[in-house]
Amino acid sequence: MQNTRTRSDRTHVALVSPPATRPLLKWAGGKRQLLPALRRHYPESFDRYIEPFLGSGAVFFDLLSAGRLVDRVVTLADANPDLIGCYRAVRDEPEAVIAALGRLEREHRARGSECYYDVRDRRFNPARAAAAHGPATARYDATLAAMFIYLNRTGFNGLFRLNRSGGFNVPAGRYTDPAICDPEHIRSVARALSSGRVTLVCMPFETALADAGAGDFVYCDPPYAPVSRTAQFAHYTAGGFGESDQARLLTALLTGARRGASILLSNSSAAAMVKAYTALPVRQAGLVLHRVPARRAINSRAALRGPVDELILTNAPAGATLKVPVRMLRARLSSGDPHQLPATRARERQA
Repeated sequence: MQNTRTRSDRTHVALVSPPATRPLLKWAGGKRQLLPALRRHYPESFDRYIEPFLGSGAVFFDLLSAGRLVDRVVTLADANPDLIGCYRAVRDEPEAVIAALGRLEREHRARGSECYYDVRDRRFNPARAAAAHGPATARYDATLAAMFIYLNRTGFNGLFRLNRSGGFNVPAGRYTDPAICDPEHIRSVARALSSGRVTLVCMPFETALADAGAGDFVYCDPPYAPVSRTAQFAHYTAGGFGESDQARLLTALLTGARRGASILLSNSSAAAMVKAYTALPVRQAGLVLHRVPARRAINSRAALRGPVDELILTNAPAGATLKVPVRMLRARLSSGDPHQLPATRARERQA
């Protein structure tokens, strides 16, 4: 997909670290809880930061808040046009987004889930469909971005899921008093995205990683591989993200690592991922696999939510992992560690 930049994309001034900014959106597999472990693998120095699966942007906002992106080129990419379109609208029209989101918040307080389904089915999906033949991210004006944020804040676990027809079909969440419109938070996110050398672009991960090499820090948080046959639930784009996509991503990361890029990747502890990430070519490229305990909360059945292992693949120096607290880093995997990993998620019901 062509990288169409706006004037603010082309601004090249120092990226000054703002006060701590938290992510704008809830996102399945968001990395806020894993940040203590991920931080141990941030390289000491780098020239460019590349994030091909932006999602909630937890690592981007963490690096920004820590002052690690000052004078750095930043590429934030995702293949989900709704996500990038929303971020661009927030960046370019924060006050208009705030006004529209405030109206939705007041309506939600009065109508609850009735408002949710009205927005989802009669406003949001028709607006997306009406602009289907135009540029994928161009349809996101402030009104549509506000609806995206509203649905994210009030839908089931903040999921973004499309049905086979390409319509957003996540059911309403069971929240008594959801936080919907926080003007100062939206303004802080807009400042983070509009300052410095930050580029927001809708593109496949292979395009974002095509020239990754020496001086680059790459963090990848792809849609997680299912740990069981019943665990596949999310389609962030109409095509989904399957085994062949996971393999292509690993190939791209190996190429970047051999060119000298600092690589950090997180994924589920699916047996297929353990096998792929401990294969000889991966180890020869200098990438090491680590198992990290985490908590997943995206199952439709509360009893099946709880502690699981997640994987971190990185070429960070071995010494960096020794600083991770024992409670966050259980063990480093070897190539001969084929643990059978528990299934922890069930298929979401179609809305």
